[in-house]
Amino acid sequence: MIESESTAASAALLSPPLSPPLSPPLSSPLSPPLTRSPRKPTLRFMLSHPAHVIALGLGSGLSPRAPGTAGTLWAWLSFLILRPQLNDMEWALLLAVGFVVGIWACTVTARNMAVADPGAIVWDEIIAFWAVLWLVTPAGFWAQVVAFALFRFFDAAKPGPVAWADGLFKVKRGLSIGWKQGFGIIFDDLVAALCALMVIAVWKWL
Repeated sequence: MIESESTAASAALLSPPLSPPLSPPLSSPLSPPLTRSPRKPTLRFMLSHPAHVIALGLGSGLSPRAPGTAGTLWAWLSFLILRPQLNDMEWALLLAVGFVVGIWACTVTARNMAVADPGAIVWDEIIAFWAVLWLVTPAGFWAQVVAFALFRFFDAAKPGPVAWADGLFKVKRGLSIGWKQGFGIIFDDLVAALCALMVIAVWKWL
């Protein structure tokens, strides 16, 4: 009896100590995990934060149908209003600032909606279509219609490079949304804008 107790005690001393259970990795404070259900965008939600106002295109993203098209139409209308007021240098500055501010606004809004790339976020369409119209100007009404149709086609259908850009920074539902996702929301629309501009360039060359 004494011998068996001594053997058990020796085995306990020789066995390695149990390691504590691995704790889940802490998420970055800039990219907190999604712990709530997706939130539907409403007027009240939009007005609750300045980032929401920008990302939702001053309300155009609240359209119940085709918010991306509504955001692009808002971009077209605002361009026609702003174009006579700004020179090329000011437009370049507006686009650069709009891009940087847009990353912040899209990140905050997507995180607060608990959706990685919400359809209601239309600042990406706005900044990208502004760039298209700025680069094709001077252009008549029908040329702008063609630019609108091409951009919407590439943005919605996402052929080839646009699909690649769209999936580059996507995260699965429930995972953290960070600045990369905010950048990604805008990035694929810029690629769609570039594709539209390339088609327009070939059309003009022919």
